[in-house]
Amino acid sequence: MALATYASCVTTEWLRPTENGAQRCWWPGDDEQYIQYHDTEWGRPVTDDTQLFEKLCLEGFQAGLSWLTILRKRENFRTAFHSFDMDEVARFSERDINRLLEDAGIVRHRGKIEATINNAGRALDLIDETGSLSEYIWGYAPDVPFGRDGESSHASGVASISPSATALSKDLKKRGWKFVGPTTVYSFMQSMGLVDDHVDGCLVRSACETARQSVIASRK
Repeated sequence: MALATYASCVTTEWLRPTENGAQRCWWPGDDEQYIQYHDTEWGRPVTDDTQLFEKLCLEGFQAGLSWLTILRKRENFRTAFHSFDMDEVARFSERDINRLLEDAGIVRHRGKIEATINNAGRALDLIDETGSLSEYIWGYAPDVPFGRDGESSHASGVASISPSATALSKDLKKRGWKFVGPTTVYSFMQSMGLVDDHVDGCLVRSACETARQSVIASRK
């Protein structure tokens, strides 16, 4: 979308007023859990390895579903996957897979479960190579703010792909990761604050971008 039309678009279609007169991105709707997630988590930079691994796994489970479905099951996922401890998950056996397939509190999809176990091992390999999952992943964060370099292709902040996500997805696949297509990876980058896709005018957009730039600056 051309930058010349950006401001007019975001002020009419993709912001919703809050009770105190501020505005937030439209997509949480009226769901209180979703609103809380938007206001306190989505787009806020995360550098903790376990949290990054968890979110990348959950984005894989989301494939074909809504994020709200996964969000409502997130605590069940954490229990089922031992708080996404990479060392523990990498050691899951066929017995664990069968246990998970019987757990109604999560998404019971064998391919996604097996991908999570596989990806735990691949994450440990990356940590051995680069020192941390965070160091590797944040190397793909674009320097410039939202809407300035084509990283986000839609003014609503719900773009589904970007050049950096495509590059990260390609490298993860080369390293043996599964369920990490470009769309899944871009959604992960949005939620973990590697890009700031809160709509211009959203009540948390400025804070998220400031925090994102701080993380990027700390790596230089």
